[in-house]
Amino acid sequence: MSQAKPMRHVKIPGSEQTLELRDITELARENSAYDGHERLWMGKDTVRGLTAIVAIHDTTLGPALGGTRIWKYSSFDEALTDVLRLSRGMTLKNSVCGIPFGGGKAVIIADSKTEKNAQLLTAYADMLQALTGQYITAEDVGLTLSDADFLRLRTSNVAGTTIGGSENPSPFTALGVFLGLKAAWKFKTGRGDLKDVRVAVQGLGAVGLSLCRHLHQASAKLVVADMDQAKCEQAHSEFSAEIGNSANILLSDVDILAPCALGGVFSALNIDVLNAQIIAGAANNQLLTHTGANRLRDRGILYAPDYVLNAGGVINVAAEFDLDGYDRTKVLTMIDGIPATLTRIFERAEREGAATNDIAEIIARERIEAEKSR
Repeated sequence: MSQAKPMRHVKIPGSEQTLELRDITELARENSAYDGHERLWMGKDTVRGLTAIVAIHDTTLGPALGGTRIWKYSSFDEALTDVLRLSRGMTLKNSVCGIPFGGGKAVIIADSKTEKNAQLLTAYADMLQALTGQYITAEDVGLTLSDADFLRLRTSNVAGTTIGGSENPSPFTALGVFLGLKAAWKFKTGRGDLKDVRVAVQGLGAVGLSLCRHLHQASAKLVVADMDQAKCEQAHSEFSAEIGNSANILLSDVDILAPCALGGVFSALNIDVLNAQIIAGAANNQLLTHTGANRLRDRGILYAPDYVLNAGGVINVAAEFDLDGYDRTKVLTMIDGIPATLTRIFERAEREGAATNDIAEIIARERIEAEKSR
């Protein structure tokens, strides 16, 4: 196995503790999810309980921008695979939605409910501070708005905060998903409204619940599932949602599937038995393998590429760095453009007989290559 580079020790002011930063790019090359990533950093602080990975995929368009996920991975290799896939997706997302940032992502290996604490977050802030100029982060699964505020008080490369930022990006993500879902439904059926359209929402976090609210207001019929039964009860009470089974909600007899939890939920094990006409959700990397998109196409299921659909949050966060200052109206205008982008992808995919995620990636890489040739 390739050897990782020696550790770089970062002194913590007023303390004898150190955060150990290790360049693990060479080690990551052996992972099947590696995709020419520019740099990977592992941060380790045994005293304060931190094990984190920051993956910087591509900075052609600007500094790497992507959220931080806190998750109890079963192994370091599982975490590495996830951060490699997520960071690659951020490059494509940031490119296709037209913002001046490259792609990156971070994961912290911890249970966000039982192991996340001030010490761990302070250690992570030290890691972020050491990567200033390389990586900017914001909320993701397990990292809340209050966590982002905590980090922002200790390092400048954190966005989506209440401290000089634009606050929680989740509502903007949900809005973009909703508008894109409507565009997919219109492309597939010719209908511009969602009245009585059955939508299964998997995952009722900040984005999932907000998406439910939009769908309910549009008179859609909801089926929901989450590991937290209280959230299901909330959706039932507020949106008259039918509570589904977490284990098989993706097999529900619905018109649209909206995965809004973790990725890798569509595979050879379930694609052939899906009942929906459309997949349009907020989760990243919904397809376990790239070939899944071709199978969906062959079955006539329209797949809205996740990194196009869920770009609203990063569009909002990126606007914090606009030289003219944050402009909410400009943000909403850009999010309003998501349906048009998706429709162009659908039309081109149909015209060329290609999978929608292949076309989305081609469009994203065209912008990156154009920047390289300037």
